Amino acid sequence: MATGRDDPNNRTVAENRKARFSYEVLDTLETGLVLSGTEVKSLRQGQANIQESYASVEGGELWLINSYLPEYLQANRFNHEPRRRRKLLTSKRERARLAQAVEREGMTLVPLKIYFNDRGRAKLLLAVARGKKLHDKRQTEKERDWNREKGRLLKERG
Repeated sequence: MATGRDDPNNRTVAENRKARFSYEVLDTLETGLVLSGTEVKSLRQGQANIQESYASVEGGELWLINSYLPEYLQANRFNHEPRRRRKLLTSKRERARLAQAVEREGMTLVPLKIYFNDRGRAKLLLAVARGKKLHDKRQTEKERDWNREKGRLLKERG
């Protein structure tokens, strides 16, 4: 039975596709999310956006900032705030390691995707990343274009 991030049963809700282009991902970490009931229902409908969000260690806690989970329409007055800060669940040792990477090494904590694991729990794949310079982004684009062209050439040949 497959477990963890690579499980085919994991249902991706939101993905930050620009993150791998804008950042050099050095390490990834699976974290839990502290959500209210209406936030979970909104996620189950597949509505979330983590494009401009980031994570931050503040006061010994890890927070997801600027993520967007739209209101659940059927909840009326019991709804949540769409752009509120959401607490991330990690061990104390992991939080210390992440805080050190951000403070000393100048890394950024970038969310890559939100998904439901095989037990139905909402999880966030968090990356420890370094921002790419403009020339690095150009190089990534060149490699992507070359791989696409190479694939076309091989397809025409065979």
